Amino acid sequence: MTGSPNGARLKPPPPTAFRWSVLVIISLAMFGNYYVYDSIAPIADILKADLGFSDENIGQLYSVYSIAAVIILLIGGVIIDRFGTAAATILFGAVCTVAGIVTAVSPELTTMLIARVLLGIGSEPLIVAVTTALAKWFKGKELSFAFGLNLTIARLGSVAADNSPTWAGFAYTGWQGPLWVAALLGLLCLISPLGYGALEGVAKRRYHLGEAGERDRLVFGDLFRFGKSFWLVVALCVTFYSAIFPFRSFAIKFFIEGHGMSREAAGAVNSILPLSAMIATPLFGLLVDKVGNRALFMAVGSFLIMPVYVMMAYQLTPLGVPVAMMGIAFSLIPAVMWPAVAYLVDERRLGTAYAVMTLVQQIGVAAMNWIIGRTNDAFGASAANPLGYAPGMWIFSILGFLGLLFAILLRRAETGPSAHGLETIKAGKG
Repeated sequence: MTGSPNGARLKPPPPTAFRWSVLVIISLAMFGNYYVYDSIAPIADILKADLGFSDENIGQLYSVYSIAAVIILLIGGVIIDRFGTAAATILFGAVCTVAGIVTAVSPELTTMLIARVLLGIGSEPLIVAVTTALAKWFKGKELSFAFGLNLTIARLGSVAADNSPTWAGFAYTGWQGPLWVAALLGLLCLISPLGYGALEGVAKRRYHLGEAGERDRLVFGDLFRFGKSFWLVVALCVTFYSAIFPFRSFAIKFFIEGHGMSREAAGAVNSILPLSAMIATPLFGLLVDKVGNRALFMAVGSFLIMPVYVMMAYQLTPLGVPVAMMGIAFSLIPAVMWPAVAYLVDERRLGTAYAVMTLVQQIGVAAMNWIIGRTNDAFGASAANPLGYAPGMWIFSILGFLGLLFAILLRRAETGPSAHGLETIKAGKG
């Protein structure tokens, strides 16, 4: 150990095993968070049968989450900045845990809506706080891989929720059992940050920790200084996620009532999307880094997503075909779209850029969850009327077409004289 000029002892960096232990422990909060969010989809038809909820009500349970997330995004990372990542993850993780419990305690729609608002308030800043914590521990080291592993653990929460009718079948005797399972796993949102706080306390005494990166804050003055290509990516982002996430909100119910599947099989099929993304998204990212053509790849993904909903609604092909196409698109587009922003926006404004994308995305998802639920109700979507789901599927297909249009316009802009290198830059080349 050497001394600094002022006589203070310099601390060594945390050991590798210590850092990866921190990553796994803090990522379990994300697992619990994702599970609680996705716990509604497997019981959507049960909520309708047992509690008299409409599809519009199911959509509202997702929409109010997104609206709350937008409000929190506007507030920014003030609490994280003021109190630090350990305290912030504990605070917001506690809010998520309470949200999971409140969702399970009452059959009243108003109570569940309040719980989902709480989840939105806790979830978005919890994600930001975890990301900030990882930046502190892994900046200048294996940061990209650490983020990828964190996302993999988080998406395992979605996979577990989708497959809960299989591994937690004992709970599916009514609407409340599966939600209590979600509430129990939601405790990870609090237990994990408490464990992380203990580890960070040890590390501060023994090791030198890096500084966290910039948080994603919305700076309104910067909104008017982004270029055309960026806004085309934002447009693609909102159309893509507004087609994917609201579909997942109703997918298990649709597979049960529209395709005659068991709850277990429907959950397994719905889990293919996050499961495939866990594996394929990093691989697509490596491919695009090597060959460029980012707008072209986004166009390919948009083309794949466009027909899948109609194929499922009218059962034009075996279900595995559109599900596989959707899985490829769900892995490909995010792998290209989010990193592409770094080529289109100055590094100093990346935080604002990503905040804008997330905000617009959440607004689109909130609106579409409500619209699809309302549409399903209007056309009487049910096991007795499977084609009642078709109008909603056409809405998703229209979003896919718009996404393809935005990707084509982006490709045109990025092969013209004002290109930012989106199509030409490859890994290791300027």
